[in-house]
Amino acid sequence: MTTADAISFPSPGIVPYTGGCVTEPAFFALDYLVNWRADVTVGGQLHADTAVLPLLKAIAADPASYGVNAELAQTARDRFLDQAGQALVQEGGQRAWLEREF
Repeated sequence: MTTADAISFPSPGIVPYTGGCVTEPAFFALDYLVNWRADVTVGGQLHADTAVLPLLKAIAADPASYGVNAELAQTARDRFLDQAGQALVQEGGQRAWLEREF
C-alpha cells in the first residue's frame, strides 16, 4: 500500500452544538456526524466537501470501484467510528448509534 492508495479525511472534532432549542444534544450530534462534510481523498482522488459517512459506506460496499481494497475501506470506517464516536459520546450519545449507520 502506498500513500496514494490511502483513504484520508480530517477528524470531525468537537460537535458545534450551540445549545438553544435542541433539547437533546446527543441526537443533534448524531445528525451532525451522519451528515458531516469534509474533503476526503480516496486512492489519490479528492472528493471535495463530501458527506463523509455516506462516502465511506459506498467505498465499503465496492472498494475496487474507488481504487482501494477492502482492508483500506475497513480501516477508514474504523477510524471514522473512533473519531466521530468520541465526539458523539462527549455529547451524551453512544458510538453504537454510528455503527448502525453503516
